[in-house]
Amino acid sequence: AAPQGENAAALAKRANAVDHLNSAMENGFNRIAVGCDVIIADGLWGNEQREIAIDKELCRTAKIGSAIADADVIISLSHFKGHELTGFGGALKNLGMGSGSRCGKLEMHSTSHPDIDTDKCIGCGQCVKNCPERAISLNDRKAFIDHAKCVGCGQCVAVCRYGAPEVEWDDSSEVVNKKIAEYAYAVVHGKPALHVSVIMDVSPNCDCWPFNDVPIVPDIGMAASKDPVALDMACASLVNEASVGKGSVLDVKGKKGDKFKAIYPNTDWMTGMDHGQRIGLGKKEYELVRLK
Repeated sequence: AAPQGENAAALAKRANAVDHLNSAMENGFNRIAVGCDVIIADGLWGNEQREIAIDKELCRTAKIGSAIADADVIISLSHFKGHELTGFGGALKNLGMGSGSRCGKLEMHSTSHPDIDTDKCIGCGQCVKNCPERAISLNDRKAFIDHAKCVGCGQCVAVCRYGAPEVEWDDSSEVVNKKIAEYAYAVVHGKPALHVSVIMDVSPNCDCWPFNDVPIVPDIGMAASKDPVALDMACASLVNEASVGKGSVLDVKGKKGDKFKAIYPNTDWMTGMDHGQRIGLGKKEYELVRLK
């Protein structure tokens, strides 16, 4: 399920499972092209989830899409690229943020409670019916959230078809990276898992953007590991060791060293790696075996 707060064009194509499936079809992800079905793991409105107890530093439980939580084996395929909030997006972000239900995505992105945009609210009452804490009421045919009762579960965000409940995405890069690592831990803990990252068309921005820029490095290839932390570390090192893509944002800036830090100086992707190792998700050390 798509996190709220993205641009309207992107949200319109990922507001529910049907829109997700149509978007997947338009981009070539269908049974004919890839040989398998596309399943939206957290259901039609993004609220089919399992709360997995992990008792970590920031999250006591992780709200994971039910189809992923119920899977016996995890095989993840990630496009490795830059990201404006986390520094880069790779195996951990794909596992953690990608597997979270809509409520889980809200928990990873923010510590704020939603507010209602009354211009968007039509007073249908769906948020009132679905609020587990009874924190929402209708006032003059507009929804109102009592923050004293609201626990920030995001259920109103999930069920509203008009985008009226809005959240201020206020967590820092460090906190988001830590929460993503904890959610990734919830997904793979106790299960056989294999992770593959495609290090090609390494864009400076997230794939959720409706547009992007020139790749920051030439195509490198693919990498795989049973350890998602080691895989992300290896991918980051391969990108940082590569030459700068001609015409890319790094070529314009003339930056060297950590390419993701150069693009997004207010992010620190290493915080996710450190936390992932600390909680037992994986190890930062790796051995790179090149295959021809």
